[in-house]
Amino acid sequence: MKKSEINVPLSVPKKMQNVYLQNYLKATRDTGKLFLFAGDQKIEHLNKDFFGSGIDKSDADPEHLFKIASQGKVGAFATQLGLISMYGCDYKNVNYIIKLNSKTDLVSVKQKDPISFSLNTVNEVVEFKKNSDLDIVGVGYTIYLGSEFEGQMLAEASRAVLKAHENGFLAILWVYPRGKAVKNETSAEIIAGAAGVAACLGADFVKVNPPTIIVVPKALASKKNAQLLKQAVAAAGKTKVICSGGKQKKEKEFLKEVDDLVNIGGAEGVAIGRNLHQRCLADAVKLCKEIYKILKK
Repeated sequence: MKKSEINVPLSVPKKMQNVYLQNYLKATRDTGKLFLFAGDQKIEHLNKDFFGSGIDKSDADPEHLFKIASQGKVGAFATQLGLISMYGCDYKNVNYIIKLNSKTDLVSVKQKDPISFSLNTVNEVVEFKKNSDLDIVGVGYTIYLGSEFEGQMLAEASRAVLKAHENGFLAILWVYPRGKAVKNETSAEIIAGAAGVAACLGADFVKVNPPTIIVVPKALASKKNAQLLKQAVAAAGKTKVICSGGKQKKEKEFLKEVDDLVNIGGAEGVAIGRNLHQRCLADAVKLCKEIYKILKK
């Protein structure tokens, strides 16, 4: 991908446009498609995703995430600033996305609608980048659309996107419809709505859960779900849609899902967490290469 092919938002000042373009090309490995390694689950899902049956023993140590990010062919590694501050000095070859907000899953939606406030500001990320000399290429923020607290998260996210662009960073929004008002979190219509909200906030990429359809034979589900994603891709416009990988699956099944989402659904990338870090390092690195091949086509 050439710099001239990249859409630069008007919220990026002229003096920062070259920085933005460099960060964009780094994060997408010159392909325009984003392979995001999602490592924010240490807070989001606590330790149940890192220790237990079916999970490689190496995943119990947070450094396993950094080893995958360093050796796997990913575009960028997204996690919290604090974790990066502890391990980043040993992994300076990684492109980092700072996840600005996070919450645990201890409080259920039945108890209270979800809300997730910022742990750090974009200004703090700018200072951290200066002091650490790490390749921080962007920031990320999660919005729980449909929560009674969505207005507060929308406002924080909007300011974060603008501030990120002012500093030449990419802005990535995780947008998940979730709360008592949401009847079906993965319907095509509501996922498309989530993608459209990210576009209205000026995000470069939006991470969504793929839409799902239930009443089809399992063998056809991957293609059918990918076709449903087209609605979200259209709704997002110039904001590029990337899909989450979900729970760990068998490698062949998972790669088919990724291929369908990209080549049928029109996704411009993926955000993979458990399907990478729950495997041993060698298997995770191997899987990264296969995912990269799909995105590079």
